[in-house]
Amino acid sequence: MTGAGTFRAAFDVPEFRGVWAGEALSQVGDQLARVALAVLVFERTGSAALAALTLGLSYTPAFVGSALLSGLADRLPRRSVMIACDLLCAVLVVVMAVPGMPLAVVCTAMAGVALVGGPFRAARLALLPEMLAGEAYVSALAIRSMTIQGAQLVGFAAGGVVVAFLSPRVALLVDAGTFLCSALILRVFVRRRPAAAGGVRRSFWSSTAEGVRVIRSVAGLPGLYVLGMLAGLYIGPEGLAAAWVSELHAPAATVGLLMGAPAAGLVVGAWLFTRYVDAARRPGWTGPLAVAAGAVLMLCFARPPVVVVLVILVVSGMCTAYQIQVGASFGRQTPAESRAQVMGLLNSGVLTAQGLGVVLAGLLADRIGVAHTVAVAGAVGVVVALGVTLRAGAVQPVGR
Repeated sequence: MTGAGTFRAAFDVPEFRGVWAGEALSQVGDQLARVALAVLVFERTGSAALAALTLGLSYTPAFVGSALLSGLADRLPRRSVMIACDLLCAVLVVVMAVPGMPLAVVCTAMAGVALVGGPFRAARLALLPEMLAGEAYVSALAIRSMTIQGAQLVGFAAGGVVVAFLSPRVALLVDAGTFLCSALILRVFVRRRPAAAGGVRRSFWSSTAEGVRVIRSVAGLPGLYVLGMLAGLYIGPEGLAAAWVSELHAPAATVGLLMGAPAAGLVVGAWLFTRYVDAARRPGWTGPLAVAAGAVLMLCFARPPVVVVLVILVVSGMCTAYQIQVGASFGRQTPAESRAQVMGLLNSGVLTAQGLGVVLAGLLADRIGVAHTVAVAGAVGVVVALGVTLRAGAVQPVGR
C-alpha cells in the first residue's frame, strides 16, 4: 500500500479521526495559551524573566507527569484517563483566566496543566496500536508529527492575533474550550476499553521501574531510546534563534523563520519517510537518518549566511523523521499492559534531553558563538548515532 493509501487507511478509522482532531485542537490551544500567559505575566509584572519562567512552567512539569504518572494509563481505562485529563486541564486554564488571580496560583495552574499532559500523551500513544494495524499505524504516527508541528505554528500565530485584538484572558478561555471539545470528541469517537494492566496495581515508582525493565528487555529498544534522546542535541537552533539572528546580523523577523525551519523540515520528512521508504527498510534507515540530522548541522562550522542556515535547518529537520520509526517500534514491541508507562518514559526522556540541550547550548554559545554551538551539537549527535547504529549491527533491528 502506498503512503497516501495508508494515510487514508488511518483516517478511515473513526477512532483515529477522533484522537487526531482532539490532539490538533489541544495543540493549537496550548500554543495560544503560552502566548497569552507570557503577555499576561509581563503586563502585570513588567519582568521578562518572570514571563520566561512562567513559559518554562508550561513544559518542565511534563517530565514528571510522563515519567511517574503515565502508568495510570495502564492501570485505568485509557479513554477515561484522557477525558479526565482534558476536563482537569480545562478547569485549571479557567482558573488562570480569572481576573485578579494571584500570579502564584496562575503559575501553579500552568504547571498542573503540564503535569497532567504526561499521562494524557502516554494514554493516547498507547491507544494508537490498538486502533490501527500495520502501515496504518506508522502513517498515524507520521500524521501526528505533522499535525503537532503545524498546530504549533498555527497556535503561535493565532495566539498573537487573539492577544493583540482581544485579551490574554480571552485566549486562555479559548484554550479551555479546546480541552472541553477534545474531551467531547474522545467521548463520542473512541470506544471504551478495559484497563490494560488487568487489575494489577503498582506504586508510581514501581510502575516506572517496570517500564525501564521492559525497555531493557527488548532487543534494540535501548539503542532506539538513545536515538530518541538526540532530540536534545538537535533542538539547539530553536532555543538559540534570537541570539543566532543577532550573530548573523539578520532582520528580527528572521527569528520566527529559524525557529520554524526544523519543524517545517520534519513535516516534509515525515511525509517522505512514510510514503517513499518501504516498511521493511525503515528500521535500517533509522540510524543513518539520525547520523545525517547531525552531520548537516556540522556545516554551521563555516558560519554560513542566513539563507544557507535556513536550508541546513530544514534538511536536518527532514532527517529527524527517523523519530517516527522510534515511536513505532516502541509502540509495537512493548506489551499492552505496560505500553503507556514505556511511552511515558520515552516522552519524558525526550523532554529532559530537550530541556538540558537548550540550557547547555546556551551556556556554550556564550563562549563560542551560536553557529559553532549548533555545529558541535551536530557533531556529538553524529558520534552517538554512529555508535548506536554500529552496535546495533549485532542486534536484530526492532521494527515490526
